Amino acid sequence: MELTKGQNVVLGEPGATTVVVSWAAGPTVDASALLLGGDGKVRTDADFVFYGQPQHPSGAVSHAGAGTRTDSLEVRLPGVETGVERIVIGASAEGKPFREVSGLVVELTSGGTTLARYAVDGAAAETAFLLGELYRRSGAWRFRAIGQGYASGLAGFATDFGVSIDEEPAPEPTVQPAAQPAAAPAQAPAQPGVSLKKQKLIDMEKRVGAQSPQLLDLTKRAAVSLEKRGLGEHTARVALCLDISASMTSLYRSGKIQALVERILALGLRFDDNGEVDVFLFGEHGYEEPPVNLANHASYVPTMISRRRLEGGTNYAAAMRLIRERYFGGSGPRNQPFADSYPVYVMFVTDGATQDRKSTEDQLRYSSHEPIFWQFMAIGPSSKSVDATGTKRGLLARLADSQFTFLESLDDLPGRAIDNADFFGVNDPSNIPDEQLYDLLMTEYPGWLTAARNAGLLPV
Repeated sequence: MELTKGQNVVLGEPGATTVVVSWAAGPTVDASALLLGGDGKVRTDADFVFYGQPQHPSGAVSHAGAGTRTDSLEVRLPGVETGVERIVIGASAEGKPFREVSGLVVELTSGGTTLARYAVDGAAAETAFLLGELYRRSGAWRFRAIGQGYASGLAGFATDFGVSIDEEPAPEPTVQPAAQPAAAPAQAPAQPGVSLKKQKLIDMEKRVGAQSPQLLDLTKRAAVSLEKRGLGEHTARVALCLDISASMTSLYRSGKIQALVERILALGLRFDDNGEVDVFLFGEHGYEEPPVNLANHASYVPTMISRRRLEGGTNYAAAMRLIRERYFGGSGPRNQPFADSYPVYVMFVTDGATQDRKSTEDQLRYSSHEPIFWQFMAIGPSSKSVDATGTKRGLLARLADSQFTFLESLDDLPGRAIDNADFFGVNDPSNIPDEQLYDLLMTEYPGWLTAARNAGLLPV
């Protein structure tokens, strides 16, 4: 199957699988593999397989050697240890930028059959590439095409996933020492080729680590999900839209919404360069609240609830109008593309049905002409709950599911310029592991980004 960036394919449980990295011209490319546990890191340095360490102790992954403009790995998927959840496939190019490599392709075969093929494009100054990953899902192995570049070479690629790399002598500098100024700057210079966004992320992690180590851990978990989808250095404005109807009382009092706010802030810190997540509320009416950020996140929800009473109604469109006004200057009808430099990602949380269905549908249709993506999350019994127990549901429980029938239908609402929404439900937000939540938040967003660019809503 021919894949594009971000796509995946089910492999099932094939036997010996060969991963071949090939190129048409340019410097020699070396393939590598990282076997990762549930935390997105290697368990030991032995989980890094490359030309200098060609065999994994389990025998499940090995560096098979190079050919003419090819390098390959052998993976025995049935033999992969249960503690390994992902196998990341990487490549380096002798320290040269990948823009000098033409025709870069990664191909998976088994028993003479091609399982997946991904032609990598868009390479520039990167000296290492995360080509794709093998991962377990619902009892089967899958392969996802990623195409994420690293300016820090094979060592930087490996250390990002927890490998300890002994420092080696630096290569000969391109600028002779005599040309350097007499007084060196106090801070270390940025590595050549590191993007401005990457530098901002590094600075952000330092600030968060100093002020809130727990939040730093969340940002790293969010980063794993983003990098899997080629969004490691993506920039977007992030908004959180919260239901303040009275039925949400127990969720607020229990601290579960506070915990959710912190998890969304972690995503916002990766996406939004201003270090904040804008917050909007809806009940009988809509409200714009102060943003949540590193300084106020620890007590954000208790402070908000102390001044904002929970209300008797639920009107989605009341907040949707405010959000569109905030980012695009108006909430009225729109039937032509409205372009902007950055997208808006909205996390929309509710525990019940809305009373303004027609207005909600109108807002979703109008906003399909704008660079805004709506991620709806329902809290409560739903036919699409991701944390369902699998137990047969009684009639009363199945009837309760119907409160989200309308919300689910928004995912397939006709009459929109592009599909600008996704939906999932949870019985209890505290039961969803961080990694699963971030994966759910990114299920349809990457595809929407492509559609929004093609529609002229975002720069290509």
